[in-house]
Amino acid sequence: MMKNVFNQNDVAEIIERINSLTPESPAQWGKMSVSQMLAHCNVTYEFIYEPEKHKKPGAFMKFILKLLVKSKVTNEVLYKPNNATAPAFIIKDEKNFEAEKARLIEYINRAMESGADYFDNLESHSFGKLNKKEWNNMFYKHLDHHLRQFGA
Repeated sequence: MMKNVFNQNDVAEIIERINSLTPESPAQWGKMSVSQMLAHCNVTYEFIYEPEKHKKPGAFMKFILKLLVKSKVTNEVLYKPNNATAPAFIIKDEKNFEAEKARLIEYINRAMESGADYFDNLESHSFGKLNKKEWNNMFYKHLDHHLRQFGA
């Protein structure tokens, strides 16, 4: 069962996991440093709260994403290690750990405070309109995957 990113207790647990990370937390898999991972996780929220930062996919690409990727991102099956990532999520340069961590916690709290009803049928960057369960699964699975990546 997925945790609920719109529930204060579940959000507190997620933030506790984030706060257990240090700039030296080693990855269990993958190529990102912990600060790059935090920046990577922020991209999901940038799509919503800072959409001007990212170019939207064209109609054909959005169709392909909806057809081939959407169900994998929004279902309740956890991600496996070393999954491929979309180009917008690739963080190549080193990031400031504390700044990215604070930004991620702020985004998580902002989404929780926006509430599930805000997200119900909200247009996503890549997949069209998602219901609140799909948004929750997408948010939680991604965060959980990368927190597990760094042992949190």
